[in-house]
Amino acid sequence: MDLQLKGKKAFVSGSTAGIGFAAARAMLREGAEVLINGRSEKSVQAALSKLKKEFPHNSITGFAADFGDLTQTQDLCSSIDNVDILVNNVGIYKSEDFFEMDDKDWFEQFEINVMSGVRLSRYFLPKMLDKNWGRILFVSSECAELVPPDLLAYSMTKTAMVSVAKGLAQLTKSSGVTVNSIMPGSTLSEGAEQFLEDEAAKSGKTKEVVEADFFNEVRTSSLLQRFATVEEVASTMTYYCSPLSSATNGAVVKVDGGSTGGLI
Repeated sequence: MDLQLKGKKAFVSGSTAGIGFAAARAMLREGAEVLINGRSEKSVQAALSKLKKEFPHNSITGFAADFGDLTQTQDLCSSIDNVDILVNNVGIYKSEDFFEMDDKDWFEQFEINVMSGVRLSRYFLPKMLDKNWGRILFVSSECAELVPPDLLAYSMTKTAMVSVAKGLAQLTKSSGVTVNSIMPGSTLSEGAEQFLEDEAAKSGKTKEVVEADFFNEVRTSSLLQRFATVEEVASTMTYYCSPLSSATNGAVVKVDGGSTGGLI
């Protein structure tokens, strides 16, 4: 299927690894011009090298910016004139007991996970409305609904992202711009791979058994009963960033393997 992304320019925050990197690859495969982002110049250059090797004829640019630093966020915005697609993907998390996590950790996760999307959207959305076309996608998480007790701050930010996306969608009425959020479930990113390897080393079990135990004992609500691949999540993201998704606006799109349940 042609997703009609040729000639479109996309910026994906937090895209040197994981779901963000997979989304950048998927959009490049569809012919889009892609701008990637990472916290350090080293990570950006490493990701650019991989992508340019795979897509030698595509337009690919990289920008280093730490979204925990307002000045760096402002500098990044000023260096990018316009985009057709904005994917607010950057995010951090910290697993810690609620009674031990201090204010600094709460504010840091909110600053990076939520305010990065607020600031980028505040900059790019008016430009999209002026040209009457654009896509903004917030990458939330199943934790927005499941809210694991050791990930309370992270889960709060992911719920907030859904709320921001819903509110921004109201500002696009009667235009060709859409704002949606996507809710991935447990996904086999580099972090998840490391978790499986660490648990396998500690328990003496294979990674396959550790994964099965995770879904049998922890993420029991999952219907998929395995980690989704980053490519599975990215393919859904790419569709909702395309012109073909024009009738979907203000929605929460679940790619959670059924883990959050519910009728909607």
